[in-house]
Amino acid sequence: MMARPSGPALGGIGLIVLCFAASAVLRAGDAGWAWAEEAAHTVGAPAAPPPDKDALLATIRDREAQLDAEEKRLADRRQTLGVAEAKLAEQLAAFGKAQANLEKTLALADGAAEKDLSRMTTVYENMKPADAAKIFEKMDVKFAAGLLARMRPDTAAQVLTGMSPEAAYAVTVTIASRNARVPTQ
Repeated sequence: MMARPSGPALGGIGLIVLCFAASAVLRAGDAGWAWAEEAAHTVGAPAAPPPDKDALLATIRDREAQLDAEEKRLADRRQTLGVAEAKLAEQLAAFGKAQANLEKTLALADGAAEKDLSRMTTVYENMKPADAAKIFEKMDVKFAAGLLARMRPDTAAQVLTGMSPEAAYAVTVTIASRNARVPTQ
């Protein structure tokens, strides 16, 4: 077995502490900077030139000019977007107004059409069923079915009786199947 050397031994932590202390001593004086430059030259790395204050100031001013130009560009862009947003808001308001006017017009047209259909239904209900049946046979099946569905059942029955069996069947099937595809639930 080997004998240990006598005296204080530096461990790993002691060595690290010693390196930190040496670094602090070198940095404390001007000689440390010169020594570091000299060591860099001997290793082969080029020494960093001391900073040129005028060049640094010029670089900072150039960067400031670039930032000012970018800030102006962004301000112009914000203004353009603001104008576009205002124009879009105007167009949306105009669209909303036009849509409201269209809905009003459609409601008036629907009301007028409903009034016309009600009037025609009354006219056909007041006709002789045989005369109405002759007219209903010449009508489009869907239109005839719509009018007959609006009539009082007793009058509609008399009109259907006066129609040919084929025409009466077609109108009846059309009325019966109008709501066949409506969901029940």
